[in-house]
Amino acid sequence: MSRGRRFGLVLALLLVGAGIAGAAYGWALRWYHAPIPALESSTVIEISSGEPLGSVADRLARRGLLAHPRVFSFLARRAGKAGRIRAGEYAIEPGTSPAALLDQLVEGRVVLHPVTLVEGWTIAEALAAIQANEVLKPTLRGGIDAAVMTRLGSGGLAPEGEFFPDTYLLPRGASDLEVLKLAHARMIDRLTAAWASRRQDLPLATPYEALVLASIIEKETGAPEERPRIAAVFINRLRRGMRLQTDPTVIYGLGDAYDGSLHKRDLLADTPYNTYTRGGLPPTPIALPGEAALEAAVRPSESEDLYFVATGLGDGRHEFSRTLAEHNAAVARYLQRLRQARSKQR
Repeated sequence: MSRGRRFGLVLALLLVGAGIAGAAYGWALRWYHAPIPALESSTVIEISSGEPLGSVADRLARRGLLAHPRVFSFLARRAGKAGRIRAGEYAIEPGTSPAALLDQLVEGRVVLHPVTLVEGWTIAEALAAIQANEVLKPTLRGGIDAAVMTRLGSGGLAPEGEFFPDTYLLPRGASDLEVLKLAHARMIDRLTAAWASRRQDLPLATPYEALVLASIIEKETGAPEERPRIAAVFINRLRRGMRLQTDPTVIYGLGDAYDGSLHKRDLLADTPYNTYTRGGLPPTPIALPGEAALEAAVRPSESEDLYFVATGLGDGRHEFSRTLAEHNAAVARYLQRLRQARSKQR
């Protein structure tokens, strides 16, 4: 065979090979960008730190979710993304293509789990709920002490009331400290905003005093719309130098000694939180106040009320009074309703 004929044959073979390779690459790209057919419902996978993409592709293939793991890995390497996937928990949704899946893994779009802190919880209750959440990693074995508050950037502050009750979204494996960082930062933002919008005639000297008052309002409120009016009672009493005489502060001061019922001896037992025996606000908040309580503390209703007592109707509402005589009558009605309710239960 002449040299020219051999050259022509080799060229023809190269062209055929190139055509086949081009067709194969075109097929691979079409597969790569087409929805994964086996994904009929949301599927969750977890990627460990340092796990190579090839291992992930093989696992998906064993689950029937990736028909061509080698092609997937090849195209990922070609795109320079194979070594950039992030550890975490991922939800792969129907309609996802291998290309979109790779982008999801590289961008770290992991599953975020809701973690909720409830308005009116104490910080001990909030931390217990956080550490009981199975998606989070508990690290604060000794609770929230001064060192933890320093790590959060608020050294010298007591932890009570310093965390905003809300729902936070975090990935599996996040720590309890990460939740607290988010909640503390949000409380700083909300308290700062509330203080900036405060009425200028309030007997409150600092944002921290507003936070303390908001925590009391939170614990006293059964009907949300009453928060500004309850706030007005406390503001009016502070302005006149009257003791707040609010049961939730007494209960907080009793700590573990509180047996579920508030007795006369409890109201007489002096603690820093007993607002029957001490004037002014207690030294720290007593719970986590929500945004409505913060707003009520700095923008209370315009009223002359100095007292309130539960209606006794089981609706969480209160009867408000301007004078002690009116209040005593309201208390009598409350006690009568309690007696009637007990007699019906017998």
